Amino acid sequence: MALTATIYKADLQISDMGRNYYDGHTLTIARHPSETDERMMVRLLAFALHAHEALTFANKLTEDDEPDLWQKDLTDAIDVWIEVGQPDEKRIRKACGRAKQVYVYCYSGHSADVWWGQVSAGLERAKNLTVIKLPQASIQELEKLSKRSMQLQCTIQDGQIWMGDNDTTVHIDMVTLRSNQ
Repeated sequence: MALTATIYKADLQISDMGRNYYDGHTLTIARHPSETDERMMVRLLAFALHAHEALTFANKLTEDDEPDLWQKDLTDAIDVWIEVGQPDEKRIRKACGRAKQVYVYCYSGHSADVWWGQVSAGLERAKNLTVIKLPQASIQELEKLSKRSMQLQCTIQDGQIWMGDNDTTVHIDMVTLRSNQ
């Protein structure tokens, strides 16, 4: 018997000062049985950081050639490709060839540093790649916000993020390992 995804609902209010983006999104997130709450919340955070009416959660866990999130234009060309975790170098290069911009959000503490040390040299020519490291302690706190039904607020300003619900706020400082700017 196959295990099915667990459905999470999030009412996410976003205030992104840098992009002048202020909007709310009602999201349905399918969490595959093999995915942790921590990883799901990083996907939700990535959505908040790139929020756009065309940004959607892809079917990466069931479709191997899809990212965690993506934004396509009206011609179905991929504008933004977002990976969460530590994808292999080949996958990142393929994404850079398919999308205008590629973002990778890694978050597993020391193992993220080891991963980046292994793949960074092979990605030097990827001009459309940005890699962001999220602090492990902050992501563990973010995981605690995970509920089947969430009402979250996210404020983004000067590379800092505050995400929370009515009881708890988590502060996240992003570290840029590589920027396409």
